Amino acid sequence: MKYRMDSRYCWYNEGTMIVLMYFLNQIPFTFDELPDGSLYDLDLIKLADSERRFEPEDLYKGSGYLIMEEAHPCFFDVEIENIECFPDLSDLCGSD
Repeated sequence: MKYRMDSRYCWYNEGTMIVLMYFLNQIPFTFDELPDGSLYDLDLIKLADSERRFEPEDLYKGSGYLIMEEAHPCFFDVEIENIECFPDLSDLCGSD
C-alpha cells in the first residue's frame, strides 16, 4: 500500500509556536520547529490560523497508531507516493 505524505504550517503546544507538521494519510507524526521570528511573519500566521491546532498528545496518538499499524515512516519501510516532495526521512525523524 502506498501512503501520501503532506505538510502544513500549524499552531502547536497550546498555540505557543508555529511548526511545519508532517502527516501520513492525514495522521500527524512529526514536525519541524521554525525559527523564532516565525511568530512575527503575518503570512505564516495566516496559514497556521487556517489549520487545526495540534497538541503533543495528538502526535503521541498519531505516532502510536502508525507504529501499531507498522506504517510509521520513521520506524518502518513504507512506500510513500510523493516522497520526492519532502526532505530525507532521516532528517524528519531525527536520525543522523
